[in-house]
Amino acid sequence: MSVANHSLILPADWRDFLALTKPRVMTLVVFTGLCGMLAAPVPIHPVLGFTAILCIALGAGAAATLNQWYEADLDAKMKRTANRPLPAGRMDKQSALHFGVGVAALSVILMGLAVNYTAAAILLVSILFYVLIYTVWLKRRTPQNIVIGGAAGAFPPLIGWAAATGEVALLPFLLFMLVFLWTPPHFWALALFVKTDYANAGVPMLPVVAGEKNTRIQIGLYTIPMAIAAVAPWPLGLTGALYGLTASVLTLLFAALALQVAMRMASDNDAMKPEKRLFGYSILYLFILFGAVAADRWLAAS
Repeated sequence: MSVANHSLILPADWRDFLALTKPRVMTLVVFTGLCGMLAAPVPIHPVLGFTAILCIALGAGAAATLNQWYEADLDAKMKRTANRPLPAGRMDKQSALHFGVGVAALSVILMGLAVNYTAAAILLVSILFYVLIYTVWLKRRTPQNIVIGGAAGAFPPLIGWAAATGEVALLPFLLFMLVFLWTPPHFWALALFVKTDYANAGVPMLPVVAGEKNTRIQIGLYTIPMAIAAVAPWPLGLTGALYGLTASVLTLLFAALALQVAMRMASDNDAMKPEKRLFGYSILYLFILFGAVAADRWLAAS
């Protein structure tokens, strides 16, 4: 049932506002931003570091809120999102809009005044990219939505690094590219086993418009440049052996899972299991890889 069909909007509480920020997704965003900061060659004052991470979290939460504000009609049509605050009728759209815009403005202004303008500018670009480019422009128009839109979730390492240094360098750019190229196989693995939801909502996700076989092949193909971006910092001398070996082993396992997905036939009895394994592993993969970047820098400095 869409929010428009509710004659009565129940009063929202703090849990509904928190739900709008997608806290589980925010965890990975904040972690990659923190690791980008810790990987920087210069230390940042703990108070400024905390402020920067807070701003990254607020910016991510604001972008997620505005995404749900704009997509309330789609969320109402999909089983996995129908209980979100807006489609479930626990909040009106105007409240969500005001909350999202207010938190977004707070995050960017605070980052600029307390940390530096470079980090604030990248944070602003990331919010606008997710809301305007991905949510408004791409999501309903093209199956390449997640490919281009994936850049929105790749900005945090750049923001974290810029918060510490005031500039952008090759290592955070490679970390950006890692997340950017990781997003399609990660998200398409999910889309393969929730494609009915997307079909019902009329969202042109790749499995819906191009079929499962093409999606599986694309997952395998995108894993190749992702693997290059993941391992590249080591041979380029930007990280040490700790990161290099960790990235090599974990990426080989990612590639093996992606190959299983790419070669899986839709008629197989356990056709969805490889996708679920890849989706679950892909989240762990990114957490460990970014943790290795930070640990590698700490080891080099000690």
